[in-house]
Amino acid sequence: MKKNIITAILGTTLLLGSCTKDFGEINKNPNVPEDYLTYALFNGNNQALMYNLRGYDNMGKQSLTWMQYASQPIYTKESRYLLDPDGGSTIYYQMYGRGIGYKEIINLNTNPETKDLVSVYGKNNNQIAAARIMLAYVFSLGVQAFGDIPYYSYGDQDNPKFQALQTDKYVTPVFAPQKDVYLDILKELEAATAQIENDTYVFSSGDVIFGTPTNLKKFANSLRLRIANHLKGATDAVLGAPLAEKVRTIITYYKQGHDDELLDANFKSAELISENNYTYPAPMYYDYFVGNRVDYLPSSNFIKLLSGTNKKANTRGLNFGVDPRMEKYFAPKGTDKWTINSGYTIDESADIDTLAYVGMPYGMQEGSEAANQYKAGEEVSLFSQEVLKATAPIVLMDYSEVYFILSEIRDWDNDMYKKAVEASFDRWGVSSTRKAGYTIADISSLTEEAKKERVLTQKYISLYMNPDEAWAEYRRTGYPKTLINVGERVRANLPASNPSYYVFLKDPSATDVTGIPERINYPNTYKGLNLNYIEALKNMEASGDSRGKRLIFATRP
Repeated sequence: MKKNIITAILGTTLLLGSCTKDFGEINKNPNVPEDYLTYALFNGNNQALMYNLRGYDNMGKQSLTWMQYASQPIYTKESRYLLDPDGGSTIYYQMYGRGIGYKEIINLNTNPETKDLVSVYGKNNNQIAAARIMLAYVFSLGVQAFGDIPYYSYGDQDNPKFQALQTDKYVTPVFAPQKDVYLDILKELEAATAQIENDTYVFSSGDVIFGTPTNLKKFANSLRLRIANHLKGATDAVLGAPLAEKVRTIITYYKQGHDDELLDANFKSAELISENNYTYPAPMYYDYFVGNRVDYLPSSNFIKLLSGTNKKANTRGLNFGVDPRMEKYFAPKGTDKWTINSGYTIDESADIDTLAYVGMPYGMQEGSEAANQYKAGEEVSLFSQEVLKATAPIVLMDYSEVYFILSEIRDWDNDMYKKAVEASFDRWGVSSTRKAGYTIADISSLTEEAKKERVLTQKYISLYMNPDEAWAEYRRTGYPKTLINVGERVRANLPASNPSYYVFLKDPSATDVTGIPERINYPNTYKGLNLNYIEALKNMEASGDSRGKRLIFATRP
């Protein structure tokens, strides 16, 4: 029976929120029934996934604030780890809503009745591989956020642990253990990469992330490396022998070289470019200019790290100097959002004026404390024009991150470390003038611990606007050490105001955590629909649905 893919596209986007696209109006090939527009299904699901993950309801209220890239100016509860029963709804729904779409692409390219029809949009194997790789990506985000999850595997569909996305067989799928999910994701990425055939494109149109089979391979290999790096600190007893061996094999392989197989200067970033309009812009543009909400701002703690005035960083010997990315990350204080929208000019003939960049203090109590520092936005910096522009790229993974990983697995290699920072400068468009005035200090002569801290702190800086990965890295490594901790006394921006200092305190609801959450609790909306989460929590040895339960990759001391 034919399946109406246009209906599938619309059906799976109806629940995406106001910042997602309506793909009902798309270019149509009159020679192919519109039932089988796999390129539209691929593009539609990619856009819906990334738009929702990087909007305020997911990133803005959770990882972007938890990692202290951003602060909330008025309503600060999420910054203070508010326990939101449905805080994970966005990522949970996207994992399965998008999964259905990617699985449908596989179905259309394997079904004898449709595979020849859809091959006009790209080789069947390449379309299948692209869908498998995006399934691996979205499930990797889910398992590192929740822990055990319902999971689907194309290559191991009969595994009784992998019941997700098979509603004809399983209405309430079981939750697969983390180690089984990770092992299969690594297998899927490897198999999908091997499946890719040479061609000039993956999809003939509509694929705005990868373009070519070579780029798709580079992303898949880089994602395998990221996941293996996440897991490499866990013991064999925790991972199980098959996963532990798979992780060691991947790490050893890339420790020895093979850099050309990964994201690099030839394919710098797997990213989604938004449109320059009010209808389909980047998520943060939508929040600021269409939704007219200024619910999160650059944090004071992060701005001070880049300006060289972060007290914790300086005490730890981490003064990197004035980072030229300041001008790319933040707008000068007093620059209103409409000026940012219109565009402003930076005078690069002068040194960076660090006093022009003032962040919102992180995690203040709601009410007069926060309001006195915010001053209706007049006393703090907003995000830069690069961050807030309608066409801001939504990055899945870039080559700066890859180089940081390569530095780490190659014993904190100095050359790779420098390449990683330079790649981040490149990603943000730092000018040659600013680069010439900044020195990336050599780390070769430092102690092992000092090398580690420098590399991982710079990695944190470079993961700005990819905060879900920064959150995963913090849980894995414990870096950066520059974050404000619960109970800490912090200096406010405006000492003349009352108070000049404040204490960072948790929200009263946050009884399940002592600091940054280790995981996201399963959303209440879905708990009532699938009681198998109870068994999953037992399997994880969690005390209830606690956000304080460490996941298997979180191996920091």
